[in-house]
Amino acid sequence: MPADTANTGYRGVWVFIEQVGGEVAPVSWELLGAGRQLADALGVELAGVLLGQGVAGLVTEVWAYGADKVYLVEDPVLGFYRTAPYARALVRLVKQYQPEILLLGATSLGRDLSGAVATFLGTGLTADCTSLTIDPETRLLEQTRPAFGGNVMATILCRRHRPQMATVRPRVMPMPSRQEDRRGELVRVDMAFNEAEARVEVIEVIEEKNKAVYLDRAEIIVAGGRGVGSKENFRLLEELAGVLGGTLGASRAAVEAGWLPPEYQVGQTGTTVRPKVYFAIGISGAVQHLVGMQTSDVIVAINNDSQAPIFKVATYGIVGDLRQVVPALTAEFRRQLVPGPG
Repeated sequence: MPADTANTGYRGVWVFIEQVGGEVAPVSWELLGAGRQLADALGVELAGVLLGQGVAGLVTEVWAYGADKVYLVEDPVLGFYRTAPYARALVRLVKQYQPEILLLGATSLGRDLSGAVATFLGTGLTADCTSLTIDPETRLLEQTRPAFGGNVMATILCRRHRPQMATVRPRVMPMPSRQEDRRGELVRVDMAFNEAEARVEVIEVIEEKNKAVYLDRAEIIVAGGRGVGSKENFRLLEELAGVLGGTLGASRAAVEAGWLPPEYQVGQTGTTVRPKVYFAIGISGAVQHLVGMQTSDVIVAINNDSQAPIFKVATYGIVGDLRQVVPALTAEFRRQLVPGPG
């Protein structure tokens, strides 16, 4: 079925560039990489949308990560993120320039803004996408995400409304290479804002203290699932992670069992990760977990069930009792990696 002909005036791929205090969220760069592929498939421009106050210095970075054009709106009212003025600015830009696709990061800010914008525009929004592709026949955006509790993957189309909106969680898409000397077009758009219309006043900004766990930044993750069997057995995983300089992780089942706190959870309802090495120990491989770690560079699966779905995505698989396999791996890695005395 072809796309609705009423939408033929919409053209181009946009990425909302999320920034707080002049620091861009890395997911925005990841989305520019994904957006570049979509724009090339459609034969259209890729644009970044930058809202804030005193953020013009970020424009060259947006170009460097792949944008052909940057739409810039600056105003003191946009100095801090608040839903109403940001949504108003983005809605006005969309109505004026008519992009066919609009992508935002599935962060707390992006989720808040995307829902408001989609509502004002009367268009569809697909949240937490794990894949974005273009149907060459219809030119529609194919938006794939987990559904039914993470048990299936659903591909969603927005045939009759524009723009086609989607959010993507951090670390789902690869980080594109930065091209230092790349330049594009800058479109400054003047808008009048009224502080009273913001509806929210920022009294104070309190920066969050550093968490003990940085799963989304970890290069090595040793994760355990229901198959680990007990909280005590997680000590085996902790010892392996310590030798490798890695971080512990857990499946939803392990967290719900109380073996690790929620901040360690990997998956659709936890953190999406993209480490260099991911150990999946006692993890069966449910879809809701796979979508959070399947883009890891190397996946090592350890499970006593040779038919476990995790082996289908694993780079290396070991079938055996983790209580024997994990200590053996730890001992060998310690021998290879930890220098002995003298």
